[in-house]
Amino acid sequence: MISHTGTGDLSTSLASRNLDKGTSDRAVETVEAPVGHVARIGSTPADEFERPVFAAGAVLWRRTSPDGPGTPETAGGDNGDEIEIAVIHRPHYDDWSLPKGKVDPGENMVATATREIAEETGYSPTLGWLLGYIHYPLGNKTKVVYYWTAEVTDGRFQDNNEVDELHWLSPHDAKAKVSYDADRDVITAAEEVLALGCTRRVLYVRHAKAMSRDNWEEDDDLRPLTKKGHRQAAALPTVLEGYQPKSVFTAAPERCRATVEPTAGHLGLDIEMNVNLGDAALQHSARTVMEALVQASSAPVSVVCSQGEIIPAVVSGLAEDAGFEIEDLRTKKGSVWVLHFGADDTLLGADYLASPLPVR
Repeated sequence: MISHTGTGDLSTSLASRNLDKGTSDRAVETVEAPVGHVARIGSTPADEFERPVFAAGAVLWRRTSPDGPGTPETAGGDNGDEIEIAVIHRPHYDDWSLPKGKVDPGENMVATATREIAEETGYSPTLGWLLGYIHYPLGNKTKVVYYWTAEVTDGRFQDNNEVDELHWLSPHDAKAKVSYDADRDVITAAEEVLALGCTRRVLYVRHAKAMSRDNWEEDDDLRPLTKKGHRQAAALPTVLEGYQPKSVFTAAPERCRATVEPTAGHLGLDIEMNVNLGDAALQHSARTVMEALVQASSAPVSVVCSQGEIIPAVVSGLAEDAGFEIEDLRTKKGSVWVLHFGADDTLLGADYLASPLPVR
């Protein structure tokens, strides 16, 4: 397996969070929330591991009070009773664990997590924070599992071929119930980021691959996507729908609109254009775009598609305002930065999904 710190175009390990392994069963009030949480999934995860077998899942959670949209997420309060976490029993293994499953051919990791949650639990999730991956030997291969937080938004449990029981438990009791230390660490990681109190998210998309400027003589805003760009755009809905976005915004260039058209069509949403979301606004300042981004993304989850110069400037500016730095801030074409904001519009953290294309 390649050894790395999680920066750059490489995936982030759960272990890089420096969890206190001896205190995974602590009460939630003593779990310290990370400042500027950043996690990533690289563009070619298969190159990062020795003979990998990929899977994805989530810490599936629900509120115990009927809070509405925009209510800050919570790690469970002083008594751990503000949220509950789902733990499942798998009769084939006779164990208690978190919902997860293998990546199907043609899937990306986000799509796997969403599908597996629905198949194993019957619930429809809204994905939140990317927690990172865990890995362990599986014969002569390496099992690699990526985890998110995921809030229940609909559905009910039905037993199935893989899962015969599901219990909703406090975070403390869930850690006591699961069979594996790795799951306890994943739950602790979820507590940390939920404690930050995210109220809304922006899915900040760089447009897909477009025709080269050198081969285009017309207005640059009309430059179209390439065949690969159309493949990236067609794959984006499988990434973005798991976050349940409610609005779609784009900068002026046609390549930005074309990138999110499949997503907007799939979700039944209109596309709104704002010239201040694109590279052209850099002639004023990155602050102009930062303000436009905040204004455009008032929904609990919004998609915003923009360009390769302004996205790093905006994300680094938001992080600087919040008091942290994001190292090696990349923006591959078709990539997504998931930005997590608090009630005062402060950036709490960011997740980088380098490619919407299937895992390879």
